[in-house]
Amino acid sequence: MLKVEGDVGADPIWCNKCGCNFDIEDIPISNELKRELIEWVNMYGEWIDWDKDKLLPNGIELEEEHNKQGVNLTRKIKNELEAKYSTKFSPSTMARMYGNKNH
Repeated sequence: MLKVEGDVGADPIWCNKCGCNFDIEDIPISNELKRELIEWVNMYGEWIDWDKDKLLPNGIELEEEHNKQGVNLTRKIKNELEAKYSTKFSPSTMARMYGNKNH
């Protein structure tokens, strides 16, 4: 099973069983979808002020939007891969962690 998950400095496709991060070029999906996935993962963490190590004021909303885009991209991957691989989305929960840390 493949897992779609954003992380800093990693491609967005993972093995759900062993946690290995796959090179997106090795996944048999269209170049357009690869481009969309790279754009999406490059926005991962935009809800955090990394210099101050704290959540931005609208951080939870930004993370929720990122997760919605991830769900949509996962659906596109499923459509392109059809029955070759099962694929699931793993949403980010970092903003809630930061939100709890700052209170």
